[in-house]
Amino acid sequence: MKDPREIFDDKLAAQGFLKTTAGNRLSGEQRSALIRKGNMLFNEGDIAQARRVFITAHYTDGLIRIGDYHMKRNEPLEAFRMYWLAPERRKCDAMIEQMAGVIRSWLEEPGDE
Repeated sequence: MKDPREIFDDKLAAQGFLKTTAGNRLSGEQRSALIRKGNMLFNEGDIAQARRVFITAHYTDGLIRIGDYHMKRNEPLEAFRMYWLAPERRKCDAMIEQMAGVIRSWLEEPGDE
């Protein structure tokens, strides 16, 4: 059985995200240049391109900022994706708890019997 994280990562790659593998590591200089470019894109409001750059560079702080951006725009699923990739476990865990609470409330609602 495939690890759930691998399934999630595969879905992200299918959506056009840049995916790097262990054999395709960036040098420190390349990573720094990408992070600077991602920060510039983010500050200019090009969130989609900044996200691609941050994913490629495996830049945790940038991914968290992208997640926070999506939360402010009331886009929790996109925020969760970025927090998951970061990995920002504290924010992921809080969101998972909220999602579980919603499902619990659905299960507790009386049925149309």
